[in-house]
Amino acid sequence: MAVRLVFRVHAVQRMSERGITEQDVRDILYGGETIEDYPDDTPYASRLVLGWCRDRPLHVVAAENAEARETIVITVYDPDPTLWEPGFRQRRRPWNA
Repeated sequence: MAVRLVFRVHAVQRMSERGITEQDVRDILYGGETIEDYPDDTPYASRLVLGWCRDRPLHVVAAENAEARETIVITVYDPDPTLWEPGFRQRRRPWNA
């Protein structure tokens, strides 16, 4: 059985504002790289995934509801180069920004 993808309203709003499609998010979740894990998030542990969409870096924050077999997309955004190291995998330390 496949995992269902659920989009929070916030994610849909941000995707619309930023010209990001549902297929873009699917591609990132299934082919991207998890760069941070948030095991203490509630109600479900979540993760930050980096993916590239037509040479555009995108971050997707998603939570896993294993019991319901669904992935919940919380938000999607373009990582700010002033906050992230080159490659967008690691946050800049405050003195590097």
